[in-house]
Amino acid sequence: MGRRGRLAGVCAIALALLLAPGVLAARSVSVGYDSPSALRGLHVLATITPLHVAEVAATDVATLRGRPGIRWIRTTVPRRDLGGSLVATRRGAAAAEWQFAATRANLVPADVQRAASAITIAVVDTGADLSAPTIAAKAPTTYNAVTGGEAVSDVTGHGTFVASVAAGSAASGGVLHGFGGDAKLMIVQANRGSDVFDDIDEAAGIVWAVDHGARIVNLSIGGAQTSRAEQDAIAYAIAHGVLLVVAAGNTGLGGNVQSYPAALVGSHGLAVASSTATGRRAPFSTAARYVSLAAPGVHVLGATTAAASTGEYPRATFAADGLYAYGTGTSYSTPQVAGAAALVWAADPALTPNGVITILEQAASGRGKWNPGTGYGVLDVAAAVARAVAAKTR
Repeated sequence: MGRRGRLAGVCAIALALLLAPGVLAARSVSVGYDSPSALRGLHVLATITPLHVAEVAATDVATLRGRPGIRWIRTTVPRRDLGGSLVATRRGAAAAEWQFAATRANLVPADVQRAASAITIAVVDTGADLSAPTIAAKAPTTYNAVTGGEAVSDVTGHGTFVASVAAGSAASGGVLHGFGGDAKLMIVQANRGSDVFDDIDEAAGIVWAVDHGARIVNLSIGGAQTSRAEQDAIAYAIAHGVLLVVAAGNTGLGGNVQSYPAALVGSHGLAVASSTATGRRAPFSTAARYVSLAAPGVHVLGATTAAASTGEYPRATFAADGLYAYGTGTSYSTPQVAGAAALVWAADPALTPNGVITILEQAASGRGKWNPGTGYGVLDVAAAVARAVAAKTR
């Protein structure tokens, strides 16, 4: 699945313009193909073999029209991380652990935390700083969906933050406990040196994670459009029994624009909104029919990188065993739920992905009632684990 000579930059404009005669609207397009022979002679930039999806240079569009074995042609779709400078106020050390107390993650039994070592959480994101103590202690599996190699990096701090919240280890000093206990961590980089992705790299990252043992895939990324490649990757994960945990979006102050891939997972995944310290929907958090539940999303504590923006990630100055900061956005609510899902699965390994979803939703603060802002309510990790344990013993 290596990438060779891929042209940089994606322009997300209408496919009709791209395919109009004489118009070169973007530098690459994605195509669905029946067999590798359909790609012969094209400038292929990437392939996702299990999905029969490829990315080809836009200069080949004329050749693609009517070509046997080509099922569809689409523009590539941009993706961005779903964190941001949404609230810039700094918080002191007293606020650092609020996300754990608010979700009662600090009450999960130690034996369940240890049993989570049987579960792998994949974070498809901007890579991670593997030297960050909370991540280094997990010795994560790594993959770069852009290069096809193992080397990952994180110039934005976003992937490092998300990975640390989902499955960071406290073994290095105890500043930050990842929500997933001893769950294994998989880092899949799907960006190109910034916080901008495209759907092909996203889809390639999802498929690789599924094929290499991930039980849970965290997607703290999104955009206002979807694509066939993204849809096929989501379907591929669901068909292979992988639980997708996806950020609901940050458009609550901008019309609640639907976010993808969150809007795609339906009842087979979890779309996560952000809550405040009072348990209400954070104003920026997208309210939508696809929201499953909420988790703290304002001034969440996580690991970061030295290159990360201090505006987006106000530093936590009390930490002594690495670089930590506060982040705000549905990006950081999502890995809390991904980690909680690993604990529920650890408590009852016989659960299906839909079983894990049901337990997390029914254990949340809404007591079985749903609303578009926080779904079934705020995540309650201890209650979800207790339900899983009870289900196992019945």
